[in-house]
Amino acid sequence: MIQPVQPEIDRLIQRFKTDQTANGAWEYPFEMGITPDAYMIILLTILDMKDETLIASLVERIASKQEDNGAWKLFHDEKEGNLSLTIEAYYALLYSGHYEKNDPPMRKARQFILSKGGIKKAKLFTKFMLTITGQIKWPLVFPIPLEFILLPPNGLISMYDFSVYSRVHFIPLLLLGHKKFRIRRSSSPNLKDLYIKKEEREEEQLWEEFRTGEYRSLFSKVQEGVSSLIGLPHSLHSLAKASIKRYMTDRIESDGTFYNYFSATFFMIFAFLALGYSKDAPIITKAVDGLKAMVTSIDGHPHIQFTTASVWNTALISYALQESGVSIQDPTIQKANSYLLSQQQDKYGDWVIHNPQAVPGGWGFSHGSTLNPDVDDTTASLRALAHQQNAQNSWQRGLRFTLSMQNNDGGFPAFERNVDKSWITYLPIENADFILSDPSTADLTGRTLEFLGNFVNIKNPNNVSKQASKWLIRHQESNGSWFGRWGVCYIYGTWAALTGLAAAGYSCEHYAIQKAVNWLKKIQNEDGGWGESCYSDIHRMYIPLGTSTVTQTAWAVDALIAVSDQPTSTIERGITFLLNKKNETPNWAKTYPVGQGLAGYIYWHYHSYEYLFSLLALSHYRNKYS
Repeated sequence: MIQPVQPEIDRLIQRFKTDQTANGAWEYPFEMGITPDAYMIILLTILDMKDETLIASLVERIASKQEDNGAWKLFHDEKEGNLSLTIEAYYALLYSGHYEKNDPPMRKARQFILSKGGIKKAKLFTKFMLTITGQIKWPLVFPIPLEFILLPPNGLISMYDFSVYSRVHFIPLLLLGHKKFRIRRSSSPNLKDLYIKKEEREEEQLWEEFRTGEYRSLFSKVQEGVSSLIGLPHSLHSLAKASIKRYMTDRIESDGTFYNYFSATFFMIFAFLALGYSKDAPIITKAVDGLKAMVTSIDGHPHIQFTTASVWNTALISYALQESGVSIQDPTIQKANSYLLSQQQDKYGDWVIHNPQAVPGGWGFSHGSTLNPDVDDTTASLRALAHQQNAQNSWQRGLRFTLSMQNNDGGFPAFERNVDKSWITYLPIENADFILSDPSTADLTGRTLEFLGNFVNIKNPNNVSKQASKWLIRHQESNGSWFGRWGVCYIYGTWAALTGLAAAGYSCEHYAIQKAVNWLKKIQNEDGGWGESCYSDIHRMYIPLGTSTVTQTAWAVDALIAVSDQPTSTIERGITFLLNKKNETPNWAKTYPVGQGLAGYIYWHYHSYEYLFSLLALSHYRNKYS
């Protein structure tokens, strides 16, 4: 006899109906630590746009996150703290004018920073931010020629070999680096006290990343490509600057932001300043307004989101509600699906470079995204719209776009096809294979398989499904799990892979499925839940969190339901956790980030996840076994 899950399903349904906004979307916060809050303080102050109310509130939020040892952490179980995050917080609090260096919190932060190696050991993006705001000198020679922007996509090497999410950050930084642009205010804090040695303030000492053999090899390849360009050096240089400016302006969304990304917009603003724009130029003030519009409220404090998760939340919640039994005709679903239809993209973006035969029809992650569709949001939206009678034309366009995105290796990427050149992985940047490229991943491939099998009835031996299934099985870890790129981490990837293989028609007895089931059983906690640390992402191996989280438990339970004909004791214990024991977990576990953007630097807490994935797992449990 299955457990009585309907009351909890009803509670979650009512919560979503209450939380839906007037436009049909769900605007749950998309939380990313304190980095965008710190950058926003610095940006507003440098631009002389001091919104004192906002800055004071951001300062309060940042200060509230400081640990007793003076550091800031990316996630609860991070040992001691995070160097780059602490530098960013320290700098922003000083920049705000609300703190001085001799204040006890600042002294403790400085002591932590120095104990971890100082500025020299900061992450690359932190160094870039410190450089353009006047704290660090640029390297004597920037390692990539400005003319790199001019190399054709089909050449030996080009900017389109990089993923779109690295490209939109790299291009403004390319301009800033060649202009050696730096901007300071007279009141800017001086961070010379964060250097271990005096000589580290010299360019070649600090930018050790640019002195490796791998970078020199890359530089020679780029130079080889640039030397093939026809034209005088001066004219090519001018053409490259114009191309960078055009690349940015052509990709500014209606809200003024660059691709709807906070960090890309931040660097774009400084690139326009480097091109001679005034601080109050319309293109800059509109970009700042767009960033301000990303503010959300968390525990009474404002937080600047990296972007909004409106489309992603709405697609997933609409689908989960329908799985729970809410009718397609229910006003909640109708409003949500109407919103999703309004967000379908009809413009060509960078993705067309590697997918020239495809036509627009996908969905992006954030509200107002018109140029940057991704496979995940597209299939999520298509699940929600599968039974919407007035959406069939849109649905077919989305399906065709999804199918066109399959990589040559059989798997599915996030944003662009076949952006996975092997030479990129040798660059001396942490996790370059996932930062600079956009390869097939288990989470994207598994969820696309699940969509195709359950909503399009595409199963083996259909070639799309067959090749994707083979990719998944080839990339299973030796312990039976799969690595998930956009979530934390092995539980996430294994959930996507198992639900995908089941939808593709694989037997529950298949060796790959049984191996994964045994792994999930092995890592289940005594309370019946599952919990995985962000350290899994950093070390590329499964590391338990030591406590259970609701979202990761829901992923594991949903995966097991998909490949189990009858409810097992492992499933039942997981359901019991979701129904009764979730409230026994510590408060920090309720906000533990389970989304990853950049290993060791960017993690996200989706405020919608614990509700929507619980609803999905409980509904699938009821639907399959009752």
